[in-house]
Amino acid sequence: MENSMLKYRLKYYAFLIFLGLVLPGMLVCQAGAAERVTVKAGIANLRSGPGTKYEVLWQVEQYHPFLVVEKKGNWYKIKDFEGDMAWIHKSLLSKMTGVITKKTKSNVRSEPNTKSRILFTVERGVPFKVLKRKGNWIRIEHADGEKGWIYKTLVW
Repeated sequence: MENSMLKYRLKYYAFLIFLGLVLPGMLVCQAGAAERVTVKAGIANLRSGPGTKYEVLWQVEQYHPFLVVEKKGNWYKIKDFEGDMAWIHKSLLSKMTGVITKKTKSNVRSEPNTKSRILFTVERGVPFKVLKRKGNWIRIEHADGEKGWIYKTLVW
């Protein structure tokens, strides 16, 4: 009897530890993934804090995608594909879907298959607007108007 009670208590404590340690992390990941935004301005300043008085850390071009981490009034704290964080004004953002290349070199093709012609090759960190999806392929458009298909594992 005492041995089975000990097993029950150990299982109960393990369950409590799971709820306290694992579950909150899972909820944060799901919440973070829920809101993804894309830069709609041609060039956007990313700042160290929520306001124009804060330092510009870097700039990004149109269609750059981010995850929203926090909101303060009209300012969003965002995280990019490399895990870097900064603040941006919400007027510079859109709910349109954007992706960014995450490989050193990525081929953009004329059709959604590896046998089709390579239209152009892009370096890591080039943002695109998503036009449509077909299986594991994404039809994309760059801010300069160039369009093509890219395989989904090449982008974030």
